[in-house]
Amino acid sequence: MANRTINGVVYKLPKSLTKFQEEMYVHLINYKWSHITKVPGKYAGNEYDIRIPQYPHLYSPILSELSKLKKKFPFKEHIHFYHMASSQVANINLFAPLLLSPAVNSVLQLLKGDFDRIATEKLYKGFCFEFWDKTRSTGLLRDHNDRAGTDSDTAIAYYNCNNELCLWLIEHKLTELEFTTCGGFNSDRNKNKKNCESSFNNILKNKKLCHYHDKCSYEYWNLTEKHNSFFVNAKVWKTCPFKGGMNQLWRNQLLGFALEDENVYKHVYFSVVYHPDNHELIGTINEYKQLIDNNPKFSSFTSKDVIDKAKTVKTPDINKWIEWYRELYKV
Repeated sequence: MANRTINGVVYKLPKSLTKFQEEMYVHLINYKWSHITKVPGKYAGNEYDIRIPQYPHLYSPILSELSKLKKKFPFKEHIHFYHMASSQVANINLFAPLLLSPAVNSVLQLLKGDFDRIATEKLYKGFCFEFWDKTRSTGLLRDHNDRAGTDSDTAIAYYNCNNELCLWLIEHKLTELEFTTCGGFNSDRNKNKKNCESSFNNILKNKKLCHYHDKCSYEYWNLTEKHNSFFVNAKVWKTCPFKGGMNQLWRNQLLGFALEDENVYKHVYFSVVYHPDNHELIGTINEYKQLIDNNPKFSSFTSKDVIDKAKTVKTPDINKWIEWYRELYKV
């Protein structure tokens, strides 16, 4: 933590921030000081103006419904839940007001071409947060435990234009510079990191080259082999494509394939949504699109795209939420 003087004001900020992160942090701190409190929050023994001391900053009209949702579909709060720049909180603030609105179908039809109506009888009124399939204790990917596992920030159950039950998995990012990278590659328990230099095809031929498969018994490479044609351009990568930020995209996509294989949902799609001024993630997104040859099962858009589509509906509840969201997140 360091004290930074910006425009004559002293802010307690993390030491290493990009230009975008610093601008967003300063904006969120100013919002917090004006609307919530000037008391800093604490983390790891240090005080930060960006953190909130008592409670997360959630859109107040959704709090009652969110409490009911958590009772039916409990989810773990991230370590930075009490942080003005929390991606988890920002994700809830972006989607919950929309998904609970009577106008939800009108908005999502504009955002997703095959969308007809939300499946309100599934999940919690058609959606939940931090989704993973809980039919077995470790999930369909066999990677869930107390510390880790593949989740999607938002899951939306819906019927498409052919009246088929589908699921839309969404990963949300706010100020992050990268998606989650490979825990197996980074693990101190991985004593054979040279194997991570193996190509996609070589790993498929000998899955034990991957720490996730050999030591953790995760289903990642079994599902990848089963859906190999999806990763059509993987041969371009001379080493494992999933050591870096594409790892999180790959795992969420595999969760979608696993759900389709279970025949619970006819089609499962995966998308990434990010802040329009956060350009750091675009490289990984484009790289992943190249890997899968722009397969429509994956897409990306910004929070501004969501807001712009919602603006066209023009209902009082949506308009009130848009005004609040835009002021808070500078969209």
